Amino acid sequence: MRLFAAVLPPDDIADELAAEVARLRALPGAEGLRWTGRPGWHFTLAFYGEVDDDLVPDLSARLERAAHRSAPFALAVRGGGQFGRGRALWTGAAEDVPALRLLAGRAEAAARKAGVEMDEHRRYKAHLTLARSRDALDVRPYVEALDAFVGRTWTVGELVLVRSNLPKSGVPGAQPRYEPVGRWALGGAG
Repeated sequence: MRLFAAVLPPDDIADELAAEVARLRALPGAEGLRWTGRPGWHFTLAFYGEVDDDLVPDLSARLERAAHRSAPFALAVRGGGQFGRGRALWTGAAEDVPALRLLAGRAEAAARKAGVEMDEHRRYKAHLTLARSRDALDVRPYVEALDAFVGRTWTVGELVLVRSNLPKSGVPGAQPRYEPVGRWALGGAG
């Protein structure tokens, strides 16, 4: 299974973000980007890639413990940026970003302890991908438009293990399908 750990925005926050994305999609050149569908909006905590089915139960147990050791925290979607010279346009996080970063570290450690082969550790950058491009693209107008965007604050209350089902190659506009396969309340709440 192709898996990652994530924080998912609640529906009302996704509604706010959808309105902002609609505004961005009205900007000149927006058709040159592949916009991420609402079901794909998430803050990735740790990307695991292909995980052997035999490792999933231990990974799940360790993620559950990581969630229980982490208190619920405040988060908001705010601003924006890019990776790879416009290959990815994203919106960022505000409020208790250190708590999000700590949860990401725990999600990564859980995988390593469960025997999941991880790429080299990189500093965590909280972001939610809005659009991608195969080629380098000048996305400065979109980043500038996102500068003023601040969503409402919500309380993150769970850690989610998500399965990523990649689209069939050659299908225009096809996007990955994301399926939660495990959910654990933070701080044992709920």
